[in-house]
Amino acid sequence: MANATTFADLNLPEDLLSAVTDLGYTTPTAIQEQAIPLLLEGRDVLGVAQTGTGKTAAFALPMLAHVDANNRHVQALVLAPTRELALQGADAIETFAAQTGGLDVVAVYGGSAYGPQLGALRDGAQVVVGTPGRVMDMIDRGALDLSTIRYFVLDEADEMLRMGFAEDVEKIASDLPAERISALFSATMPKQIRFVAEKHLNNPAEVQVSSPSSTVDTITQTYAVVPSRHKVGALARVLATTEADAALVFVRTRATAEDLAIELTTRGVQAAALSGDVAQKDREKLVDRLRHGSIDVLVATDVAARGLDVERIGLVVNFDIPREVETYVHRIGRTGRAGREGTALSFVTPKEKQRLRRIEKVTHTRMKEVELPTPAEVSGLRARKLLASAVERHAVGRLHVYDEIIAEFIAAQEDAQSDGMELLTLADLVASLLALGVRDPGPQSSDEPDKLTVGFSGDDDSRDRRGRRDDRSRRDDRGRRSDRRDHGGFDEPGTTYRVEVGRRDGVAPGAIVGAMTNEGGLRGSQLGKIDIFPSFSLVHVSDKLDSATMGRIAKARVSGRTLDITVDSGPRGGHRSFDDSDEAGLRKYRADRKFGEERSSRRQSQPDRRGSFKKQHRKGGWKSDRRSFHDAY
Repeated sequence: MANATTFADLNLPEDLLSAVTDLGYTTPTAIQEQAIPLLLEGRDVLGVAQTGTGKTAAFALPMLAHVDANNRHVQALVLAPTRELALQGADAIETFAAQTGGLDVVAVYGGSAYGPQLGALRDGAQVVVGTPGRVMDMIDRGALDLSTIRYFVLDEADEMLRMGFAEDVEKIASDLPAERISALFSATMPKQIRFVAEKHLNNPAEVQVSSPSSTVDTITQTYAVVPSRHKVGALARVLATTEADAALVFVRTRATAEDLAIELTTRGVQAAALSGDVAQKDREKLVDRLRHGSIDVLVATDVAARGLDVERIGLVVNFDIPREVETYVHRIGRTGRAGREGTALSFVTPKEKQRLRRIEKVTHTRMKEVELPTPAEVSGLRARKLLASAVERHAVGRLHVYDEIIAEFIAAQEDAQSDGMELLTLADLVASLLALGVRDPGPQSSDEPDKLTVGFSGDDDSRDRRGRRDDRSRRDDRGRRSDRRDHGGFDEPGTTYRVEVGRRDGVAPGAIVGAMTNEGGLRGSQLGKIDIFPSFSLVHVSDKLDSATMGRIAKARVSGRTLDITVDSGPRGGHRSFDDSDEAGLRKYRADRKFGEERSSRRQSQPDRRGSFKKQHRKGGWKSDRRSFHDAY
C-alpha cells in the first residue's frame, strides 16, 4: 500500500508549509490533496465539496503562494454567501499566512461599519474576503479596484445563488481581469452552477471528493415521529436529557426561530435565535457565547448557520425536517466535525414519512427511530443529579445551620400526629424535597401525555385510525358532516372549544392563542387547529380544561370582546352554514395556524415576552434545575 500523501508532498512554499505544520496538520484532506496541486500550477478548479471538508485550505494555500506580499494592491478576492463564512475564511487565511511577512487580509461584509473595512483596504490589503453585496458597495465607492486581482474564488456558490446574489456575482466576475486563476466550490452542482463555471472559469479541472449528499460516519442519525402540536414539548424533553454540551436547532423561517427561542426560554432552556436578520455584531456575540458555554442552544435558519463551526455542538435537531436532501446534509454537518462524534435528531410529523425515506435513500443512511423521554424520565434524571449534588454539598460541611429548622419540623410533625393528621415519613420528606428541587408541582390539568411520539400515517400502528377513516369515507355527505361536527371539525384527540369572537371582530389566531396562554395558563403546544368564523371561533385543545381555567379564559378580552369560552356542541340551531366567504376564510386561517405565523401573531400581542427572553439570557446552561417541571414538558 502506498504511503499517505502529506502536505510536504504538495510543493507548497516553505513559509506556508511551516505554518500548516505548526497548526498540527500533516495529512491533507481529499479535497486539499486534489485541488492544491492544480491551483499551484495555475489551473482553474471546479470543486464539489461540503462545508467541513477542508476546502478553505484547498484554495487558500495555493492562493497565498500566488500572492506577492510586497505588492500592496488587492491580488485575491474570495466571495462567500454569509458574513460568518466571510469572517471564518478571512481568519483561516490569516492563520495560514502567519509566517508570510507583510501580507494582510481584510473581511468585508454587511451589517458592520464601513470605516474599518475602508481603512483596511486603503492600507493595502492583498486579500479580500467578502459577501457579494458589500464587495459591490466597496467597488462603487472606489475603495476596491478589481483590475489588480489575479486569484478569484467563489465559495459555497450554490448557496450564493440561492440567496439571490446571482446578479452581483455575475457583475463582479465579469469585471475581473481575464488573466487570473479561478476556483469555484459548491456543495451541489445544479445547472446554474455549471453555467457560471462555463462562463467564468477557463477549462477548469473538476474535483469531486464525495457524493453531494453523503453524510459522515461520526454522526448518529435518529428521528422521532411527533405531531406538530407536541414538537415544542418534545424538544424541551430532549434538551433536558441530552448529554451534548450544546445543541443547534434548525427551523425553516426567521419568525419560527425567534418564537421557538422565546418558547424554550419560558420553559427554562437558555436558548437564542440566529437568523439572517441578526446584526453581525450580535451574531458574533451569540456564536461566541455558544462557543464559551454561556448559552447552550441556538435556534437557527439554514442561511444563518452556514459555516458555523463550534466544537461544543454535539446535537443537531431538525425541528422542521428540510425539503431538500442537501439541506439535511448541511444541517447535520454542524456536528460530528473533524472526527468528533455527534447526534442528529429529526422531528417528523406523521405525514412526512416519504420525505424521511427520500433522505435515507439519497444519503445511503438508515436512521434509527427513537422514543422521547417521558416526564418521569426527565424528572428522574434531574433528581439523580440533585442527589449527587447533595452528596457533594454534604462533603463541604456547615450543615448545622439547618439543625434547628429540622428540629422544628419534627416537632410540628409530632403535633400533627397527635391531632390525628398523617405523619410525613422520612421517605415522604425526601421525595417531596426532590420534587421541589426539580420544580415538579405534581399533576396539572395542562400536562402533556407521557408519550409524544406516534406512528406514521398509514403504518400498521395507525391501522385503527385508518379503519375509522375508511368507515367515514363510506358515509354519505350528511354523515360526514355529522361526524365532523361531533369532533369539532378536528381529527386529532382532544376537545374543541367555542369562543365568542370571530372574523367580524378582526381577530387573528395569534390573538386567541395569546389570550388562552396568558390568561388561562395554557402552553402553546396544547393548542391545535383554530377555525375562525364570522361571529365565533373554534379552538382545539389537546386536553379538557377544568372549570377554573375556562373561567379565567372567559374573562380575557380579544378585539374588545370577552372570549366566553364553552365546549363546542356542534352547530347552533342544528345547522351551520358555510358560504363562499366563510370557506375562503376557513382556508386562510387554517394556513395561519402554522407554528411560525401563529407564534408571530402571538408575539405581536405579547410585547413583554421578548423583554423576558432577553433577561433570561444569563449563564447557567440549559440543564439548570431552576426551570419548572411543568414548563420543561
